[in-house]
Amino acid sequence: MKDREPVYIQSAMCPVPIRDRGHIILGHGSGGKLSGDLITDLFLPPFDNPALRAGDDAGVVSAANCNPLAISTDSHVVRPLFFPGGDIGRLAVCGTVNDVAMMGAVPAFLTAGFILEEGLEIGLLEKVVASMKEAAAEAGVLIIAGDTKVVERGKADGLYIATSGVGSMLPGTHISGSLAQPGDKVIVSGSIGDHGIAVLGARGDLGFETDIQSDVAPLNHLVSAMLDTSDNIHVLRDPTRGGVASTLNEIARQSQVGIVLNEPALPIKTAVRAACEMLGFDPLYIANEGKLLAIVAPEDADAVLAVMRQTRYGEDAVIIGEVQAEAKGRVLMKTAIGSTRIVDLLMGEMLPRIC
Repeated sequence: MKDREPVYIQSAMCPVPIRDRGHIILGHGSGGKLSGDLITDLFLPPFDNPALRAGDDAGVVSAANCNPLAISTDSHVVRPLFFPGGDIGRLAVCGTVNDVAMMGAVPAFLTAGFILEEGLEIGLLEKVVASMKEAAAEAGVLIIAGDTKVVERGKADGLYIATSGVGSMLPGTHISGSLAQPGDKVIVSGSIGDHGIAVLGARGDLGFETDIQSDVAPLNHLVSAMLDTSDNIHVLRDPTRGGVASTLNEIARQSQVGIVLNEPALPIKTAVRAACEMLGFDPLYIANEGKLLAIVAPEDADAVLAVMRQTRYGEDAVIIGEVQAEAKGRVLMKTAIGSTRIVDLLMGEMLPRIC
């Protein structure tokens, strides 16, 4: 019996955004299509250079008499400032450490800028700073410079933090979203959607109680163990804003390949799945802050998976899909019922202010 032609079903989980070229809307911060369009259309043309044009989590630049450097910057505007499993301080450190690590670099130094709102409790700020100290120690990085600004009451939701990170590239390491190859396996380091649902629950927006904890964590030691195991890791990316779906779409377009996911293999906690079903969300689009995606040559995938499972933040790692030559620039998913659907970029804003 001949195989049937697959039926593609367009995902209904991506709300159509309000189109307004004249103003910034929340969707421009989603990590999905509107964010990508803003970067491509507005920021890239005036700032264009090879490091920025690569479109990776950090820019890689050469420096005299040393290994190339990976440099990244990020801003953190989460609400509430403290949530189950983390806080804005831990988020700021881990997010930037992870962006540098996703290039295969060894994070070493961070800077931190604090936008403080008039009326913020000093004791709360002390707790955030203590959390940053702890996260930096866990990651093995130093915060070497910073800045503070104070804005009027009601202008900053208490606290915003902007961080930059610098790390040294390991000799011979070349990892980029443009390097995925047909046949490569797609690995995720653990359950998806935990961070977004934890933050939403902390706001009291779920309408029910949940014990989900944010996954916010530094992943540089996990990445180091993976790179010690294989020279055939082609892509690393942490699926933060826009979730796994948006991140894989970015990679598919950078590499001009297709990516096919296996729905039954997706690691989603029961509580996260239940919350998403009740609220009409798709876990694939929910932010993560302590997970990574790895695209690895097939001959090394099992070895990389095995070493990931021996680490603190990779013990639940699983292969969730494969890269293919067909459907270039697309992410598809083989569903549990045997159909194939398109997994598109996030359109609009699903959960505002979660990272």
